[in-house]
Amino acid sequence: MWCSLRGKIAVAGKGGVGKTTVAANLARLMSRMGLKVIAVDADPSLGLAASLGIPLEAIRPVLLDKALVAERTGVQGGYGLFFKLNPKVDDIVERYGVPGPDGVTLLPLGTIEQAGSGCFCPEIAMLRALLRHLLLQRGEAVVVDLEAGLEPFGRGLAKHLDVLIVVVEPSVKSIQLAKRIVAMAHDSGVRNVYVLANKWVGETAELEEVPALLIGVVPYDELVVKADREGVPLLDYEGSRAAEALLEISRRLVSELGG
Repeated sequence: MWCSLRGKIAVAGKGGVGKTTVAANLARLMSRMGLKVIAVDADPSLGLAASLGIPLEAIRPVLLDKALVAERTGVQGGYGLFFKLNPKVDDIVERYGVPGPDGVTLLPLGTIEQAGSGCFCPEIAMLRALLRHLLLQRGEAVVVDLEAGLEPFGRGLAKHLDVLIVVVEPSVKSIQLAKRIVAMAHDSGVRNVYVLANKWVGETAELEEVPALLIGVVPYDELVVKADREGVPLLDYEGSRAAEALLEISRRLVSELGG
């Protein structure tokens, strides 16, 4: 099946809401629909490989290659005051991309060591340049698993996105953080912002206070816990209600964005 959609899609949310599981499964499901998908792991925990079904030893995180970061940003012997804001990144996917299930290519980024709200450092310059550089053709998509919380939005990453999916679980803290993420995404000019209810039980009335379209509800599913415990991708389990819901969400996402 050929798909006309193209876009850079990021998945955000509070830590522990299932953000990485959602990102991995959307990437694989969209690839099954005919898209050429690059899954970018921008979360320091580097959990996207396992969720996709790729052995951790197979990955080589881009930002942990300090020699590469120094070469491309012009930083030597410490960060200092000056570095290139537009480093060369056109060969990064080819050099560091790892083939995964369903034809997905994983690009693991790694840890950004200079943390802090609004931090701008050589690693951030590399990440922003990557998101900017990935100019997609029809039938191509990038799915980014963002670092949990608000940090990515203080670093100017959202401006390079076409779609943001904010994953929310049924808790006050998760919903409150989702409201802040959605507001920052709108301020950054993201055109399409959605909320995805994950691990959900019961009604979704409390999500009405989050100013974003509800793209779908993933029910609480013990198979998700089992898959995570065993290190097996969720899509490889038969009869998972969560996997079925994510399939419907991926279809809706592709449909609404022109697939």
